[in-house]
Amino acid sequence: MWLMMNTAIIIFSITLIIMTLASLLSKKMINDREKNSPFECGFDPKSSARLPFSLRFFLIAVIFLIFDVEIALLLPVIIINNWSKISSWSMVTIFFILILLLGLYHEWNQGALEWAI
Repeated sequence: MWLMMNTAIIIFSITLIIMTLASLLSKKMINDREKNSPFECGFDPKSSARLPFSLRFFLIAVIFLIFDVEIALLLPVIIINNWSKISSWSMVTIFFILILLLGLYHEWNQGALEWAI
């Protein structure tokens, strides 16, 4: 028991020392204005280096990912058809596709699929 506790303390202390040394040695000591600015042929930048990000594009990408995952969930439905009753399989499949279509209609109705405003 004491051997395990001593080993754990030694490992913890070595880890703490290495992490402290790494954080102290990795710091930049000289912060220069030219080094912190974006490179633009040696001249001062004309505008901000950060371009505005379109939230519309982000929303379309998220909707695409959601429907992509839903398509991945639909693929096993075809395989399950061989081992289940046709009535229960069709009810679950129709219910799932109906939920997907309602979600698509809601996104369309809210205007989330419109690229230009």
